[in-house]
Amino acid sequence: MDTRLEIKDLFDLEHTRAASLFEGARYPWEVLGKIKGYILQLGATLSPEEFDHPAEDIWIAKDAKVAPTACLNGPLIVDSGAEIRHCAFVRGSAIVGKGAVVGNSVELKNCVLFDGVQVPHFNYVGDSVLGWKAHMGAGSVTSNVKSDKRNIVIHAGEGIETGLRKIGAMLGDRVEVGCNSVLNPGTVIGRDCIVYPTSCVRGVIPEAHIYKDAGNIVPRKERN
Repeated sequence: MDTRLEIKDLFDLEHTRAASLFEGARYPWEVLGKIKGYILQLGATLSPEEFDHPAEDIWIAKDAKVAPTACLNGPLIVDSGAEIRHCAFVRGSAIVGKGAVVGNSVELKNCVLFDGVQVPHFNYVGDSVLGWKAHMGAGSVTSNVKSDKRNIVIHAGEGIETGLRKIGAMLGDRVEVGCNSVLNPGTVIGRDCIVYPTSCVRGVIPEAHIYKDAGNIVPRKERN
């Protein structure tokens, strides 16, 4: 198996309130079915001095900014300093990390956004995990269901059977996805990768590489 797919190689768990969600899991997609219950459990422990509780299954940090035009459905946790902008649509089962940005016309569904994540313009993020400071350019989306509706296989060598019909993308820490890119179901992108705009990405991109197109994936010479 390719260990670059493991949670420990993709994410710094110090940069999410949901660190304990990943305990006992090897691969990040293994937690997707647990997000809803985890939010309900974690939310009940959050301090009322730090979090407002406007609905039975929604917790919003008092210093978070939420536009009045945003549509929020639970279960949902919006952490300290996060920003939910105009016409964002949270369908539920979402954790928005500290300082994260969920922008105009962005849709979230069953996902974890680590601290500092930016999905600021016209993005769809479903059944996905976005690592610390990951950024999706305007119009880039995670596709989470195959056209034939079959279970998703992670394409790493011989392939890893997930047993899941819905998996979006797993973005490692500090990944940059260019505008109008499509991340196909089960895409895994390693830490510090860059994806060129208008890309159609499938499979696994190794840590610290630049995805120019399917036949042109090159190592990064420098990291931030």
